[in-house]
Amino acid sequence: MRFITKSEAIKDAFISELRAGGISFDVKARPGYDAFVGYSLEGTLDEIGAKIQAMDGGVVDRELIMEGFLTFKEEIARMLERLRDGEHFEALLGEGHWAGDILDQLARNGALDLGDVIRLKEGVDVSKLRFQFKFPFELAGNPEEIEKTAKQFAFVDLIMEYEIEIKEISIERINRAVQIAGKYFDEEELLEAYFALISRGIVANEILKALGKERFSVDDIVRSFMHSAPLEIPTERGTLVIVYTEEAVREILRLLEKDKYVDIKAGKVRKLRSL
Repeated sequence: MRFITKSEAIKDAFISELRAGGISFDVKARPGYDAFVGYSLEGTLDEIGAKIQAMDGGVVDRELIMEGFLTFKEEIARMLERLRDGEHFEALLGEGHWAGDILDQLARNGALDLGDVIRLKEGVDVSKLRFQFKFPFELAGNPEEIEKTAKQFAFVDLIMEYEIEIKEISIERINRAVQIAGKYFDEEELLEAYFALISRGIVANEILKALGKERFSVDDIVRSFMHSAPLEIPTERGTLVIVYTEEAVREILRLLEKDKYVDIKAGKVRKLRSL
């Protein structure tokens, strides 16, 4: 039901499209952070690889560390390929958090021509550049022993993050909102938000069907839905199981009232229209 981003540009573009599409939403800004705690190995790529190979397999998970290092080398190679032709900083950062780290390391090596377009300096010998490769602390079984080879490392990124909550319960509007979100968020985030939103829409529709033309006590409706929880909805691909709490049902009733699907007075609820 919520999409979270640390990019102000993505936040502005996303909510602009939601607003244009008539989608109801809320935006909250709060201090956020990304944190990494572990160890770093320093040197040229060859030197770092040799240090990992020399590590005692009984002290660290050498295979996982090497796997991470090979990914790190691939990321550097991908970044260098783009920098040879030149690229705007914002476009490079769009690759992910790893891109910012590698750009910072290349800059500290004096390997970049900085400007509107960032390029790799001509004549740079990548094999001579010195890097920091980090791996998480849980891969080190013996901290005292690993610190003879690697340095402790902690990184905390204190930046604002934006939470955009979709406030729709109409399936049509939910589908429209998720279609817009597909431009800005990855598939896993989309699936989680989609099923959460669809599930809320299904529960809202079931509440409206249960109300019919009668006026019922809010507490009775809540009690009835808690008694029948969880809902199991057959679909073409399998069964959708929706687990909810009493507060979730009351929140859905508030949304239905806000959007004038129901009228709530004196603790009783009456259906005004269908979804």
